[in-house]
Amino acid sequence: MLNTPRRPIRELPDELISQIAAGEVVERPASVVRELLDNALDAGASQITVRLQAGGVRLISVEDNGCGILRDELPTALKRHATSKIASLADLESVGTMGFRGEALAAICSIAEVSLLTRVDSPEEPHGWLLDGRSGELQPTARATGTTVEVRELFFATPARRKFLKTDATELAHCVDAVRRHALAHPEVGFAIWHEGKLVAQWRAVDADPMDALRQRLADVLGEEFVEQAVPVNWPLDVSAEFDGDEEADTPQRLRVWGFAGVPDAARSRSDWQFAYVNGRFVRDKVITHAARSAYEDVLHGQRQPVYALFVSLDPTRVDVNVHPTKIEVRFRDSREVHQGVRRAVESALAAPRSVAAGAAAQAALAPGDAAPDPTPRPDAPTWAAPNRLPSTLGSAQNSLPLQRYTPPDPIGQRVSDLSALWGHNAGRSLPGSTHAQAWAAPVGGTNTNAPSAQPDPFDKLRADPSEATAPAWPAGEWPLGRAIAQLQGVYILAENTQGLVVVDMHAAHERIVYERLKQQLDDEQLASQPLLIPATFAATPQEVATAEDSAVVLAMLGLEVVPFSPKTLAVRAVPTTLAQGDPVELARSVLAELAQHDASTVVQRARNELLATMACHGAVRANRRLTLDEMNALLRQMETTERSDQCNHGRPTWRQVGMKELDALFLRGR
Repeated sequence: MLNTPRRPIRELPDELISQIAAGEVVERPASVVRELLDNALDAGASQITVRLQAGGVRLISVEDNGCGILRDELPTALKRHATSKIASLADLESVGTMGFRGEALAAICSIAEVSLLTRVDSPEEPHGWLLDGRSGELQPTARATGTTVEVRELFFATPARRKFLKTDATELAHCVDAVRRHALAHPEVGFAIWHEGKLVAQWRAVDADPMDALRQRLADVLGEEFVEQAVPVNWPLDVSAEFDGDEEADTPQRLRVWGFAGVPDAARSRSDWQFAYVNGRFVRDKVITHAARSAYEDVLHGQRQPVYALFVSLDPTRVDVNVHPTKIEVRFRDSREVHQGVRRAVESALAAPRSVAAGAAAQAALAPGDAAPDPTPRPDAPTWAAPNRLPSTLGSAQNSLPLQRYTPPDPIGQRVSDLSALWGHNAGRSLPGSTHAQAWAAPVGGTNTNAPSAQPDPFDKLRADPSEATAPAWPAGEWPLGRAIAQLQGVYILAENTQGLVVVDMHAAHERIVYERLKQQLDDEQLASQPLLIPATFAATPQEVATAEDSAVVLAMLGLEVVPFSPKTLAVRAVPTTLAQGDPVELARSVLAELAQHDASTVVQRARNELLATMACHGAVRANRRLTLDEMNALLRQMETTERSDQCNHGRPTWRQVGMKELDALFLRGR
């Protein structure tokens, strides 16, 4: 034990206090840039210019055209905890400005040379004023309305801190990143970054509707590719709406989530393109990050990271921004409300099939002189009418997404029952919103001998009498996924649309369709169950027997009835109607294996999607299954009206578009 002499308790000098605060606030030049940008935005600036030398170590200059600072207030602006943004505890609990702590300028002054040049738009002050932060000298000078803060020789008073800085290029990259984050949240403000007298980046102010302005700023900052591979997020549509179906959240909406979310195909290996803002302030928040990531669970492959720029707006009194000295973290009063809102917002944006938007864009892209596709089906083209029902949330998603302009026409004349036949026959139960009783049974490769004799292969009716589909067809050129023309190696469907060739992984696409039907049924209530004529028995492990006994209620919700037949045998007495034609033993084993990995009491909430994905995989049409053109077209039409049909349950793409330009390039046409 060290024998240290006792020291008296005493107050620290003001300079040391400021240097301690600087250690919390100023980590590197980018920290200074962030604090000065906050002040410039709070001053109402519409143009901000950042000038740097040596990555910001030698010089950081932030110039704005904001309201400026009065002469009498200039000396006070550099004192500790001096600010014009809060004056009471009530102000602190409802902060609506970017800065508010009042310690940044004082902390920076303690470790660098600071000068402040400002002018207000007032006839009483016809010129600007220059304040030297070290000496306190104040002198008149010429300047337009606004403020310029210059910070030179960062960490000159604390040389030990300066040793921890990286190279000039690295520090410059951090400074540019700090400006980029502010620029994304404020497209109405122009930004320019200069380094060593050279223009590094410039983003001009955008005067447009908020969503259009954000789209343009995202394209300017992150590139056109980001916008092209992102969908708009806007939730809720009605700000006064309540959480639908949520009894616990029975208060009016106080939360709005908007921005852009990248499609699953745009995911990256790193999370560097994840931008989250709360009331205009960039934050790193676990609640928002987890909510956004959970919205991608069904559509993201592997460990890929989604890309997004999401903005959360809520009452300032419901969020504590005074959590971290750098204001990078926040704390929500109701984190569940925020998590739920962000997740629902992103899920709704990703739900609408992108094939619909692509089809609408292709139609809109036709030049005035271009000939529209011939609405008369070719003699060899199968005729299919629009399904009479959209998934439950697709309609709201279409309303919130400007790109979703494609709407299939209402069916006319005789209803095409063949679409229902693709998924199974009437099970005596209609799904909500459907005018006809349907069961969306999934075809599989084999025939289940346990299934009742009334359950033939769902493709039989199509093969036997394809001419029954007599309702008027959609014009072939208007089908987003086009008209099926062939099947490749029993794995891929080849279709033709106005843009060229569409290649569809039929198993992956059908797996997603079955999965969404299962989720919808379980959301409505428990899955519809169908008893087997002869129970299917199988030798079970002790763990499987225990899981079946402990999870009987959960299994019933999933439409399965698995009971002990003997100490080492289980019997499957009922299976989900949707999967009536699958192998009941294989299905039961898979579900029991999933249940064994989770707490049975919360498995529906924690692992419902994984369970249903496993069930859907067993119910989807297998590869190497030969399909007729009627069957292929039926699958394409279902994909166009099924949520998240662009990715399979594992996040892999279900279809790809090969444009005519790509095909022409393969054969050197036009060269």
